[in-house]
Amino acid sequence: MASILDAFKESHEEARVYTGKKIKVGIIGCGWIAEAHVKSYQKCDDVEIVALADLVPGKAEAFAEKCGIKNAKYYNSDKELIDNEKDIDAVSICTYNRQHAPCAIYALEHGVNVLLEKPMCVTIEEAADICRAEKKSGKILSIGFQPRFDENMKMVKKVVESGVLGKIYYIQTGGGRRKGIPTPFGTSFIQEDTAGLGALGDIGCYSLDMVLNAIGYPKPLTVTGYKSGFFGKKPEYLEKPEYTEVFGVDDFAAAFVRLENDIILDFRIAWAMHINTPGDTIILGTEGGLRIPSTECWNGSIGGPMTLYHNIAGECVETIIPEADSEGDNFDKKIRSFIDAIEFNLPAPVPSSQIIYNQAIIDGISRSAELGKEIEIEIPEI
Repeated sequence: MASILDAFKESHEEARVYTGKKIKVGIIGCGWIAEAHVKSYQKCDDVEIVALADLVPGKAEAFAEKCGIKNAKYYNSDKELIDNEKDIDAVSICTYNRQHAPCAIYALEHGVNVLLEKPMCVTIEEAADICRAEKKSGKILSIGFQPRFDENMKMVKKVVESGVLGKIYYIQTGGGRRKGIPTPFGTSFIQEDTAGLGALGDIGCYSLDMVLNAIGYPKPLTVTGYKSGFFGKKPEYLEKPEYTEVFGVDDFAAAFVRLENDIILDFRIAWAMHINTPGDTIILGTEGGLRIPSTECWNGSIGGPMTLYHNIAGECVETIIPEADSEGDNFDKKIRSFIDAIEFNLPAPVPSSQIIYNQAIIDGISRSAELGKEIEIEIPEI
């Protein structure tokens, strides 16, 4: 067993020498996810948070005081911040989903590097517009998928890339919560005009990234999708009964997706359901299979040791892959990798060239669900 697991070990990069230059960062959208960004930025000695923007008057100021941000400037929109902070290096975009695209595009068009929270946006057309702005600007755009930095997620990718599974032909993935519609901070996650997507965009994008990143992000070709929102209309599933009146997104989604290289993706995700899990993630190949245990609440990692199923000397055997201990916080690593990309002119840690396929699947599921039939996934030219 040891020799098999040794094949998945990786070498470590040499430490980088930092210049001491301060990277000036702005925060666009001062909700709860922005607080995680700020906490991680504050751990970086080479970062200075110089400006914050939020549409709600006074929210940016209150947020800065809560987070201990000193000497920052405050604005009521992303455009005001970008227009007035001429020497800003980067922004974290932490708005609700429907503002991801316009904020990212405006920042890129004005020569600012962007860390864009997930999901990338709502529609594939928006994703293409973001990518065009990125390409024209020459700036760094990284999408906020911190599970990429989890050691167990890296192991999934290393197992696939090692070739031990052979040709991948079928993937089952998804996850979700038995009761977990996110409304502790208001209704922006559940309103159609702010979120645009529900569980599909909130945690479904993570589940898709886990397997798509592992297999090299093949292009999606067709999709049969389904969405429902039964539980968001039940008062007992929300923080406040009146929230049911504005609930307008999916709390469950499922799909059957055909990918390039003759790979089938069977997907399901939930904010609420009458079962503890819709199933483990399974990656099947011609030489082996990998089972990745689900979690109670999709949290960007795995629910226990993974199992590799394969044959040795004609016998069916199972190799247990122990859970890895990740050193440090994955969110911190997400922020640090973005700053390093700016400082050392590195590629985007989570590139849009991959995540546009993630967004294409999400968009395709939504469109197929509305039409009630299988559709071809069309990705616009960038």
